[in-house]
Amino acid sequence: MPAPVVSAEAIATRLSAIGLTTRVLDHTRHTSIEAEVPESLPAETWREALEAVAKADRFGLLATSLGGRTLWAAVHKAVPATGDVRGPGHQR
Repeated sequence: MPAPVVSAEAIATRLSAIGLTTRVLDHTRHTSIEAEVPESLPAETWREALEAVAKADRFGLLATSLGGRTLWAAVHKAVPATGDVRGPGHQR
């Protein structure tokens, strides 16, 4: 398995181990991990959750006005070693 997939799965496993239900979503340039966070999450569990998502390239918390909270993390996929890696709109 490619390293980004392994990294994303490791983050999801750690979040699951502390009792959060996770979703792993595959995107074109990254893999994302999402977990719903209950209101009554103890401080020590928050610490463990933050340590897990800190292994990602990006992470954050989405909080809605209805009280829902989703902890998310994104692991970038590897950039191809050959070819035009600058993407559309950046052609010479």
